[in-house]
Amino acid sequence: MLGAVIHNVHEIAAEVIRKTGKDKPADAALREVLKQIKDLAPFDATEVAKTVFLYYRWHVWLREERGVEAKMRFAIRLNQRFQADSTSVPYSELRANAVPAWTAEEMEVTDQWLLSLQREPKLWLRAKRGTGEALARTLFAADVSPLVPDALLYRGEEDLFKTPEFHAGEFEIQDIASQVVGMLCAPQPGEAWWDTCAGEGGKTLHLSDLMQNKGMLWASDRAEWRLTKLKRRAGRAKVFNYRSAFWDGGTKLPTKTKFDGVLVDAPCSGIGTWQRNPQARWTTTPNDVRELSEIQKKLLGNVVPNIKPGGKLIFSVCTLTRAETTEVVEAFNAKFAAEFEPMIFPEMKFDGRTVENASQVMVWPDDLGGNGMFIAGWRRRKV
Repeated sequence: MLGAVIHNVHEIAAEVIRKTGKDKPADAALREVLKQIKDLAPFDATEVAKTVFLYYRWHVWLREERGVEAKMRFAIRLNQRFQADSTSVPYSELRANAVPAWTAEEMEVTDQWLLSLQREPKLWLRAKRGTGEALARTLFAADVSPLVPDALLYRGEEDLFKTPEFHAGEFEIQDIASQVVGMLCAPQPGEAWWDTCAGEGGKTLHLSDLMQNKGMLWASDRAEWRLTKLKRRAGRAKVFNYRSAFWDGGTKLPTKTKFDGVLVDAPCSGIGTWQRNPQARWTTTPNDVRELSEIQKKLLGNVVPNIKPGGKLIFSVCTLTRAETTEVVEAFNAKFAAEFEPMIFPEMKFDGRTVENASQVMVWPDDLGGNGMFIAGWRRRKV
């Protein structure tokens, strides 16, 4: 058994890295290895995860080092130096090493984005509607965001999954950019909404909270196991106004219901999460971007029949490429201009800029301190 011979944090991290590849993401390898080690303290498990992600965050800088352990130690030194002084790594090095060369052809690559990729990700919580300040006082090591209602930045080291507040459904772990999606959907109590690509339900639970658990909320996904996880999460969060259904994204829809709002949080290349998931930088390809762009266009077109006159259609992706964001919007506008008009979002204040009179917004990691996200909205014409 692995646990019988490996107890050193760096040795465990090295074992995870050896098991990681294009067909097995780092987080999957991490779960597999940690599951075999029964007596590992939670703090040490966290350190293993941090070390693995550091390795991939500084991956290209490590080329000259021999062996996984030596590369890992060098990554830790690089990271310590960078966190103390970000100017220790020149922008020229970041452009050459932090992301694959093809990204410059697919999106805007800014110095600020590259810097954000090398910083350690923040842990964001979403408190139940209107309870952010109270939860921050209860958890102590948490600050309420001044930009997104009930979003909390957690700075502590306690295992949040073991807290009574988590088990009581008082908060979810959800990135702040994902919380913006729900905020811009702005569903009202009593409405009917459909979260089409719900996954394990983070945005579904947020929509329900904003709806005050009133009205009808559908959640669908192409993976039954994700819907099973959603059911457990919904039970803990005391969400009662939803029903789940399998949907593979095709033209055969899971319901004939006409909705006040439909959220298409579509499958994407995930480039907006590269700070949190650095291994994906080296496994994602331009071909992935093109294929996913086509899937996103089809998903948007397929849900059109289920939107009421005057109803909303919200499109979101945690990526920053043109092909998966603005080009998808342009394709939808070209095909459905007679039926849909762009929906103007409320004013959004970010760190250092304000977005006004926009029907689409690119949220960069340095805007809020979370993932990158693109969001666009339309309303179905009433004629």
